[in-house]
Amino acid sequence: MPLFRFPTSAIRPVAVLAAAITLALLAACAGNERPKPTPLTPVLPRLAVQLSWTSHLGLVDFPLAVKVVGGTAYVADSAGTVAAIDGASGADVWRAQINGGITAGVGSDGRYTAVVSAANDLVVLDKGSVLWRQHLTAMTLTAPLVAGARVFTLAADRTITAFDAGNGRQLWQQTRSSDALVLGQSTLLTAVGDTLVVGQGGRVQGLNPGTGLTLWEVAVATSRGTNEVERLADVVSVFYRDGDQICVRAFQYTVSCLNARSGKLLWSKAAVGGVGVAGDATGIFATEADGRLIAYEKSDGTKRWQYDGLKFHTLSAPLVVGKAMVFGDENGNLHFFSTSDAEPINRLRTDDSAVVTTPVMAGKRLLAVTRNGGVFAFRSE
Repeated sequence: MPLFRFPTSAIRPVAVLAAAITLALLAACAGNERPKPTPLTPVLPRLAVQLSWTSHLGLVDFPLAVKVVGGTAYVADSAGTVAAIDGASGADVWRAQINGGITAGVGSDGRYTAVVSAANDLVVLDKGSVLWRQHLTAMTLTAPLVAGARVFTLAADRTITAFDAGNGRQLWQQTRSSDALVLGQSTLLTAVGDTLVVGQGGRVQGLNPGTGLTLWEVAVATSRGTNEVERLADVVSVFYRDGDQICVRAFQYTVSCLNARSGKLLWSKAAVGGVGVAGDATGIFATEADGRLIAYEKSDGTKRWQYDGLKFHTLSAPLVVGKAMVFGDENGNLHFFSTSDAEPINRLRTDDSAVVTTPVMAGKRLLAVTRNGGVFAFRSE
Protein backbone atom coordinates (compact mmCIF):
# COMPACT_ATOMS: atom_id res chain seq x y z
CA MET A 1 0.00 0.00 0.00
CA PRO A 2 1.55 3.33 -1.03
CA LEU A 3 2.41 5.74 1.73
CA PHE A 4 1.03 8.52 -0.42
CA ARG A 5 -2.22 8.51 -2.34
CA PHE A 6 -4.41 10.43 -4.74
CA PRO A 7 -8.06 10.07 -3.69
CA THR A 8 -10.15 11.32 -6.60
CA SER A 9 -12.08 13.59 -4.25
CA ALA A 10 -8.86 15.51 -3.57
CA ILE A 11 -8.15 16.25 -7.23
CA ARG A 12 -9.51 19.57 -8.47
CA PRO A 13 -10.61 19.36 -11.25
CA VAL A 14 -8.59 16.55 -12.85
CA ALA A 15 -9.15 12.94 -11.68
CA VAL A 16 -6.07 10.71 -11.34
CA LEU A 17 -5.81 7.03 -10.36
CA ALA A 18 -4.37 6.37 -6.91
CA ALA A 19 -1.43 4.36 -8.21
CA ALA A 20 -0.44 6.79 -10.94
CA ILE A 21 2.19 8.69 -9.00
CA THR A 22 3.87 5.64 -7.52
CA LEU A 23 4.25 4.17 -10.98
CA ALA A 24 5.39 7.46 -12.46
CA LEU A 25 8.16 7.88 -9.89
CA LEU A 26 9.44 4.35 -10.46
CA ALA A 27 9.11 4.36 -14.24
CA ALA A 28 12.53 5.89 -14.86
CA CYS A 29 14.15 3.03 -12.95
CA ALA A 30 12.14 0.06 -14.11
CA GLY A 31 10.21 0.58 -17.34
CA ASN A 32 6.44 0.27 -17.27
CA GLU A 33 6.04 -2.35 -14.52
CA ARG A 34 6.70 -1.76 -10.86
CA PRO A 35 9.80 -3.78 -9.96
CA LYS A 36 9.92 -6.28 -7.14
CA PRO A 37 11.43 -4.93 -3.91
CA THR A 38 14.95 -6.04 -3.07
CA PRO A 39 14.73 -8.98 -0.61
CA LEU A 40 15.53 -7.98 2.95
CA THR A 41 18.72 -9.44 4.34
CA PRO A 42 19.25 -10.29 8.04
CA VAL A 43 20.42 -7.43 10.24
CA LEU A 44 22.80 -7.95 13.13
CA PRO A 45 21.47 -5.53 15.77
CA ARG A 46 24.00 -2.87 16.72
CA LEU A 47 21.36 -0.84 18.56
CA ALA A 48 19.31 -2.50 21.31
CA VAL A 49 15.64 -1.53 20.94
CA GLN A 50 12.69 -3.23 22.65
CA LEU A 51 8.92 -3.00 22.29
CA SER A 52 7.55 -0.92 25.17
CA TRP A 53 3.78 -0.91 24.60
CA THR A 54 1.08 -1.11 21.96
CA SER A 55 -2.27 0.58 21.49
CA HIS A 56 -4.87 0.27 18.78
CA LEU A 57 -6.96 2.45 16.50
CA GLY A 58 -9.11 1.59 13.50
CA LEU A 59 -7.98 1.69 9.87
CA VAL A 60 -5.75 4.66 9.03
CA ASP A 61 -6.39 5.49 5.39
CA PHE A 62 -5.62 9.21 5.37
CA PRO A 63 -2.35 11.21 5.70
CA LEU A 64 -2.14 11.00 9.49
CA ALA A 65 0.32 13.27 11.25
CA VAL A 66 1.12 12.19 14.82
CA LYS A 67 1.51 15.26 17.01
CA VAL A 68 3.49 15.02 20.25
CA VAL A 69 3.19 17.65 22.97
CA GLY A 70 4.76 17.22 26.40
CA GLY A 71 5.21 13.47 25.99
CA THR A 72 1.59 12.89 24.89
CA ALA A 73 0.92 11.60 21.36
CA TYR A 74 -2.20 12.76 19.52
CA VAL A 75 -3.42 10.24 16.93
CA ALA A 76 -6.57 9.47 14.94
CA ASP A 77 -8.10 6.91 12.57
CA SER A 78 -10.25 7.15 9.46
CA ALA A 79 -13.46 6.17 11.28
CA GLY A 80 -13.28 9.22 13.54
CA THR A 81 -11.40 8.14 16.66
CA VAL A 82 -9.12 10.83 18.10
CA ALA A 83 -6.91 9.84 21.02
CA ALA A 84 -4.32 11.38 23.30
CA ILE A 85 -1.94 8.62 24.41
CA ASP A 86 0.64 8.88 27.18
CA GLY A 87 4.01 8.23 25.56
CA ALA A 88 5.52 6.56 28.61
CA SER A 89 2.76 4.05 29.43
CA GLY A 90 0.56 3.79 26.33
CA ALA A 91 -2.54 4.59 28.41
CA ASP A 92 -5.22 6.84 26.96
CA VAL A 93 -5.22 10.35 28.39
CA TRP A 94 -8.53 10.72 26.57
CA ARG A 95 -10.28 9.25 23.54
CA ALA A 96 -13.10 10.83 21.52
CA GLN A 97 -15.22 10.04 18.47
CA ILE A 98 -15.80 12.42 15.55
CA ASN A 99 -18.94 11.63 13.57
CA GLY A 100 -18.38 10.95 9.89
CA GLY A 101 -14.72 9.99 9.88
CA ILE A 102 -11.49 11.96 9.46
CA THR A 103 -9.47 13.04 6.41
CA ALA A 104 -6.79 15.26 8.00
CA GLY A 105 -5.07 15.56 11.38
CA VAL A 106 -3.86 15.66 14.00
CA GLY A 107 -2.92 19.15 15.15
CA SER A 108 -2.60 20.01 18.84
CA ASP A 109 -0.96 22.40 21.29
CA GLY A 110 -1.64 20.12 24.26
CA ARG A 111 -5.03 21.65 25.06
CA TYR A 112 -6.77 22.25 21.73
CA THR A 113 -6.72 19.34 19.27
CA ALA A 114 -7.86 19.74 15.66
CA VAL A 115 -8.83 17.38 12.84
CA VAL A 116 -10.82 17.68 9.61
CA SER A 117 -13.82 15.40 9.19
CA ALA A 118 -14.92 13.56 6.06
CA ALA A 119 -17.76 16.10 5.86
CA ASN A 120 -15.05 18.75 5.48
CA ASP A 121 -15.59 20.23 8.93
CA LEU A 122 -12.72 21.53 10.99
CA VAL A 123 -13.37 19.98 14.42
CA VAL A 124 -11.59 21.33 17.49
CA LEU A 125 -11.59 19.50 20.81
CA ASP A 126 -10.67 20.84 24.22
CA LYS A 127 -9.06 17.99 26.17
CA GLY A 128 -11.19 15.40 24.39
CA SER A 129 -14.54 17.21 24.23
CA VAL A 130 -15.71 18.76 20.95
CA LEU A 131 -15.53 22.53 21.40
CA TRP A 132 -16.56 23.81 17.98
CA ARG A 133 -16.85 22.98 14.27
CA GLN A 134 -16.38 25.13 11.18
CA HIS A 135 -17.19 23.97 7.66
CA LEU A 136 -14.32 24.36 5.20
CA THR A 137 -15.00 25.25 1.57
CA ALA A 138 -12.52 22.81 0.02
CA MET A 139 -11.25 19.33 0.83
CA THR A 140 -8.39 19.39 3.33
CA LEU A 141 -5.69 16.71 3.69
CA THR A 142 -3.08 18.72 5.61
CA ALA A 143 -3.20 18.39 9.40
CA PRO A 144 -4.37 21.64 11.03
CA LEU A 145 -1.72 23.63 12.86
CA VAL A 146 -2.62 24.69 16.41
CA ALA A 147 -0.35 27.46 17.66
CA GLY A 148 -0.64 30.78 19.47
CA ALA A 149 -4.31 30.21 20.42
CA ARG A 150 -5.12 29.89 16.72
CA VAL A 151 -5.94 27.01 14.39
CA PHE A 152 -4.61 27.23 10.82
CA THR A 153 -5.85 25.12 7.91
CA LEU A 154 -4.48 24.61 4.40
CA ALA A 155 -7.00 23.28 1.91
CA ALA A 156 -6.40 21.41 -1.34
CA ASP A 157 -7.33 24.54 -3.30
CA ARG A 158 -4.40 26.38 -1.58
CA THR A 159 -6.70 28.41 0.72
CA ILE A 160 -5.16 29.20 4.13
CA THR A 161 -7.54 30.08 6.96
CA ALA A 162 -6.92 31.13 10.57
CA PHE A 163 -9.47 30.57 13.34
CA ASP A 164 -9.59 31.54 17.00
CA ALA A 165 -8.87 28.28 18.84
CA GLY A 166 -11.21 29.10 21.70
CA ASN A 167 -14.40 29.94 19.80
CA GLY A 168 -13.89 29.08 16.13
CA ARG A 169 -14.20 32.64 14.83
CA GLN A 170 -12.52 33.09 11.46
CA LEU A 171 -9.67 35.58 11.79
CA TRP A 172 -8.44 35.79 8.22
CA GLN A 173 -8.24 33.84 4.98
CA GLN A 174 -5.81 33.89 2.08
CA THR A 175 -6.80 32.45 -1.29
CA ARG A 176 -4.79 31.95 -4.44
CA SER A 177 -5.23 30.29 -7.80
CA SER A 178 -5.35 26.52 -7.46
CA ASP A 179 -3.40 24.23 -9.75
CA ALA A 180 -5.28 21.80 -11.97
CA LEU A 181 -3.88 18.92 -9.94
CA VAL A 182 -2.84 18.80 -6.28
CA LEU A 183 -1.01 16.21 -4.25
CA GLY A 184 -3.24 13.83 -2.29
CA GLN A 185 -1.22 14.05 0.91
CA SER A 186 -0.36 16.50 3.65
CA THR A 187 1.48 19.69 2.68
CA LEU A 188 3.87 21.88 4.67
CA LEU A 189 2.14 23.95 7.36
CA THR A 190 4.19 24.98 10.37
CA ALA A 191 5.37 27.95 12.46
CA VAL A 192 8.93 29.16 12.71
CA GLY A 193 9.13 31.86 15.35
CA ASP A 194 6.57 34.50 14.39
CA THR A 195 6.28 33.27 10.79
CA LEU A 196 3.66 30.88 9.43
CA VAL A 197 5.44 28.69 6.84
CA VAL A 198 3.29 27.11 4.15
CA GLY A 199 3.84 24.91 1.10
CA GLN A 200 2.12 26.25 -2.01
CA GLY A 201 2.84 23.92 -4.91
CA GLY A 202 6.57 24.06 -5.55
CA ARG A 203 6.95 27.20 -3.45
CA VAL A 204 7.33 27.89 0.26
CA GLN A 205 5.54 30.94 1.60
CA GLY A 206 6.09 32.87 4.83
CA LEU A 207 3.01 34.61 6.28
CA ASN A 208 2.24 36.90 9.17
CA PRO A 209 0.16 34.57 11.39
CA GLY A 210 -1.86 37.47 12.78
CA THR A 211 -2.98 38.95 9.47
CA GLY A 212 -2.24 36.41 6.73
CA LEU A 213 -0.12 38.91 4.80
CA THR A 214 2.70 37.41 2.75
CA LEU A 215 6.17 38.17 4.14
CA TRP A 216 8.18 36.24 1.56
CA GLU A 217 7.88 33.47 -1.01
CA VAL A 218 10.59 31.27 -2.52
CA ALA A 219 10.56 28.59 -5.21
CA VAL A 220 12.11 25.26 -4.22
CA ALA A 221 11.04 23.45 -7.41
CA THR A 222 10.02 24.46 -10.92
CA SER A 223 7.50 21.99 -12.30
CA ARG A 224 7.93 20.65 -15.80
CA GLY A 225 6.87 17.63 -17.80
CA THR A 226 4.40 16.56 -20.45
CA ASN A 227 1.36 15.94 -18.22
CA GLU A 228 -0.22 17.08 -14.95
CA VAL A 229 1.26 14.20 -12.95
CA GLU A 230 4.82 14.97 -14.05
CA ARG A 231 4.31 18.64 -13.21
CA LEU A 232 3.28 18.00 -9.60
CA ALA A 233 5.87 19.62 -7.33
CA ASP A 234 4.01 20.15 -4.05
CA VAL A 235 6.11 20.66 -0.91
CA VAL A 236 5.25 17.77 1.44
CA SER A 237 4.57 18.07 5.15
CA VAL A 238 7.48 16.36 6.92
CA PHE A 239 10.44 18.70 7.31
CA TYR A 240 13.56 19.28 9.39
CA ARG A 241 14.14 22.49 11.33
CA ASP A 242 17.23 23.81 13.08
CA GLY A 243 16.66 27.34 14.33
CA ASP A 244 15.69 29.47 11.34
CA GLN A 245 16.82 26.85 8.83
CA ILE A 246 14.12 24.55 7.48
CA CYS A 247 14.71 21.71 5.02
CA VAL A 248 11.89 20.37 2.86
CA ARG A 249 11.02 18.03 0.00
CA ALA A 250 9.25 19.17 -3.16
CA PHE A 251 7.42 16.06 -4.41
CA GLN A 252 9.41 14.24 -7.14
CA TYR A 253 11.70 17.25 -7.73
CA THR A 254 14.04 18.48 -4.99
CA VAL A 255 15.32 18.46 -1.44
CA SER A 256 16.01 22.03 -0.31
CA CYS A 257 17.00 24.09 2.72
CA LEU A 258 16.01 27.72 3.29
CA ASN A 259 15.96 30.41 5.94
CA ALA A 260 12.40 30.53 7.23
CA ARG A 261 12.62 34.08 8.55
CA SER A 262 14.01 35.75 5.43
CA GLY A 263 12.86 33.28 2.77
CA LYS A 264 16.40 32.97 1.40
CA LEU A 265 17.02 29.68 -0.41
CA LEU A 266 20.24 28.15 0.97
CA TRP A 267 20.54 25.17 -1.37
CA SER A 268 18.45 22.83 -3.49
CA LYS A 269 19.29 19.41 -4.95
CA ALA A 270 17.41 17.30 -7.49
CA ALA A 271 15.74 14.32 -5.80
CA VAL A 272 12.93 11.95 -6.78
CA GLY A 273 10.85 11.21 -3.69
CA GLY A 274 7.39 11.54 -2.26
CA VAL A 275 7.89 11.91 1.50
CA GLY A 276 9.65 14.41 3.72
CA VAL A 277 13.13 14.59 5.21
CA ALA A 278 14.88 14.45 8.58
CA GLY A 279 18.13 15.88 9.86
CA ASP A 280 20.64 16.46 12.61
CA ALA A 281 23.35 19.03 13.31
CA THR A 282 25.31 18.21 10.15
CA GLY A 283 23.17 16.14 7.79
CA ILE A 284 19.81 15.90 5.99
CA PHE A 285 18.44 12.39 5.41
CA ALA A 286 15.89 11.25 2.84
CA THR A 287 14.11 8.12 1.61
CA GLU A 288 13.55 8.19 -2.15
CA ALA A 289 10.65 6.87 -4.23
CA ASP A 290 12.77 3.94 -5.47
CA GLY A 291 13.85 2.94 -1.95
CA ARG A 292 17.28 4.57 -1.94
CA LEU A 293 18.50 6.29 1.19
CA ILE A 294 20.43 9.54 0.71
CA ALA A 295 22.32 11.74 3.16
CA TYR A 296 23.20 15.35 2.35
CA GLU A 297 25.52 17.78 4.07
CA LYS A 298 23.24 20.28 5.82
CA SER A 299 25.54 23.17 5.03
CA ASP A 300 25.47 22.98 1.24
CA GLY A 301 23.55 19.87 0.08
CA THR A 302 26.60 17.87 -0.98
CA LYS A 303 25.75 14.17 -1.05
CA ARG A 304 27.36 12.40 1.89
CA TRP A 305 26.32 8.83 1.13
CA GLN A 306 23.73 6.71 -0.65
CA TYR A 307 22.36 3.27 0.26
CA ASP A 308 20.72 1.01 -2.35
CA GLY A 309 19.90 -2.10 -0.32
CA LEU A 310 16.16 -1.30 -0.04
CA LYS A 311 15.49 -0.59 -3.71
CA PHE A 312 11.80 -0.48 -4.67
CA HIS A 313 10.47 -0.73 -1.13
CA THR A 314 7.89 1.92 -0.22
CA LEU A 315 9.37 3.83 2.71
CA SER A 316 8.01 6.41 5.12
CA ALA A 317 9.73 9.69 5.79
CA PRO A 318 12.59 9.22 8.28
CA LEU A 319 13.25 10.40 11.80
CA VAL A 320 16.74 10.94 13.21
CA VAL A 321 17.21 9.78 16.80
CA GLY A 322 20.73 10.20 18.12
CA LYS A 323 22.94 8.58 15.49
CA ALA A 324 20.17 6.50 13.93
CA MET A 325 17.89 7.16 10.95
CA VAL A 326 14.53 5.42 11.49
CA PHE A 327 11.72 4.83 8.98
CA GLY A 328 8.96 2.33 8.19
CA ASP A 329 8.08 0.29 5.12
CA GLU A 330 5.05 -1.15 3.34
CA ASN A 331 5.26 -4.44 5.24
CA GLY A 332 5.23 -3.07 8.78
CA ASN A 333 8.98 -3.08 9.36
CA LEU A 334 10.87 -0.33 11.17
CA HIS A 335 14.40 0.10 9.82
CA PHE A 336 17.26 1.64 11.80
CA PHE A 337 20.34 2.87 9.91
CA SER A 338 23.50 4.59 11.08
CA THR A 339 23.56 8.21 10.00
CA SER A 340 27.35 8.14 9.79
CA ASP A 341 27.99 5.13 7.53
CA ALA A 342 24.55 4.07 6.16
CA GLU A 343 24.80 0.64 7.76
CA PRO A 344 21.65 -1.14 9.02
CA ILE A 345 21.78 -1.37 12.81
CA ASN A 346 18.39 -2.94 13.60
CA ARG A 347 15.04 -3.92 12.11
CA LEU A 348 11.84 -4.32 14.12
CA ARG A 349 8.39 -5.61 13.24
CA THR A 350 5.07 -3.89 13.93
CA ASP A 351 2.21 -5.72 12.19
CA ASP A 352 1.53 -6.93 8.66
CA SER A 353 0.38 -3.55 7.34
CA ALA A 354 2.31 -0.53 6.14
CA VAL A 355 3.82 1.99 8.53
CA VAL A 356 1.77 5.02 7.47
CA THR A 357 3.31 7.74 9.61
CA THR A 358 6.74 9.18 10.05
CA PRO A 359 8.11 7.73 13.31
CA VAL A 360 8.05 10.26 16.16
CA MET A 361 9.50 10.53 19.65
CA ALA A 362 7.10 10.81 22.60
CA GLY A 363 9.37 11.38 25.56
CA LYS A 364 11.77 8.43 25.52
CA ARG A 365 9.56 6.25 23.32
CA LEU A 366 9.74 5.89 19.55
CA LEU A 367 6.22 5.69 18.08
CA ALA A 368 4.97 4.34 14.76
CA VAL A 369 1.40 3.87 13.48
CA THR A 370 0.35 1.28 10.89
CA ARG A 371 -2.42 1.26 8.34
CA ASN A 372 -4.31 -1.33 10.41
CA GLY A 373 -4.32 1.09 13.33
CA GLY A 374 -1.54 -0.36 15.45
CA VAL A 375 0.32 2.15 17.61
CA PHE A 376 3.71 0.74 18.56
CA ALA A 377 6.14 2.26 21.06
CA PHE A 378 9.77 1.21 21.34
CA ARG A 379 12.55 2.16 23.73
CA SER A 380 16.29 1.90 23.46
CA GLU A 381 18.06 -0.25 26.05
